[in-house]
Amino acid sequence: MSLPPPQLPPPLPSDRPASYGNNARPSGDSSSSRDVRVPFEFRRPPRRFRNRSPFVVTNALISVNVGLFIWMTLGEVGSVMFGSIDSDRTMSFVISRVFLEQGEWYRLVSCGFVHFGVIHVGFNMLLLYQLGRLIEPVIGPWRFGLLYFASLLGGSLGALLLSPDAATGGASGAVFGLMAASVVGVGQRGINPLRTGLGVTFAINLLFTLAVPGVSVGGHFGGAVVGALVGFLSLAPRSWRVPAWAGVVVPLAASAACFAVAVAFVQG
Repeated sequence: MSLPPPQLPPPLPSDRPASYGNNARPSGDSSSSRDVRVPFEFRRPPRRFRNRSPFVVTNALISVNVGLFIWMTLGEVGSVMFGSIDSDRTMSFVISRVFLEQGEWYRLVSCGFVHFGVIHVGFNMLLLYQLGRLIEPVIGPWRFGLLYFASLLGGSLGALLLSPDAATGGASGAVFGLMAASVVGVGQRGINPLRTGLGVTFAINLLFTLAVPGVSVGGHFGGAVVGALVGFLSLAPRSWRVPAWAGVVVPLAASAACFAVAVAFVQG
C-alpha cells in the first residue's frame, strides 16, 4: 500500500497570471516575501485560448481523482474512506506484478488514480492544485499533461521495480514528478531551490518518503526522476532556445521508455 508523506503546498510565484485574459502581473501576496520568487516566464497563449482557464488540465485531473475516490467509497465507506485496500473497486486499479503478468497493463496508468483514504487523496490533490497553478500556465495544458503522465508512469515503474508484489496506488508519483520538475526549473534560473518554499517542500517529502513505513519509495523516486528529466527541457529558460517540440517529444519518449522497461521486467 502506498500512503503519502505529510505534504506542504509550495508558494505560488508572484508573477503568475490570474487568467489567460491578462498579462503576468504580481499577485500582491506578501505572505511569502521571505522566499526567493520563482521566475518562471509566462508565455502569452494564442488569442483563441486567452479566455479559457489556464488550469484546465489541473482541474480535470483533480476532478477525475476526486470523482473516482467518491465512486470507490459508495457502498464501501468503512473500508475505502479510512485507507483499506480490500475493496474490489480499489483492487481493480492498483498496480502489482501479479496483475501485469495477467496482461492488465492499463494498471500502469490506473494506479495513479486510486487512493487509500481521505488523507491520501486530500494531500495529493492539494499539492497537485498548487503545482498545477505554478506550472501549467508556463508550459501550456498539453505539455503539462504530458509531463504529468510521464511522471505517473515513472512512479509506476519505480513502484514495480522496488516493490513488485505490493498493491500500490496514488497520484504521489506524478505529483513528485511535478515537484522535481519545478525544482529543476528553479535551479536552471540560478536560484538555490532550498531557499524557496518549493525546494524545502520537496526535501521534506523526500525525507518522509524514506522515514515513514507504508510509503512507496519506488513510486515517489521514480516519478521524481522522470519529472526532473522531462522538466529539464519543458521548463528551460527562454534563453536556452529549447525547441517547442522538445516539450512534447521528450515526455512521450520517457513514457514509452517506462512502459517498455515495465514490460521487460514483468516478462523477464
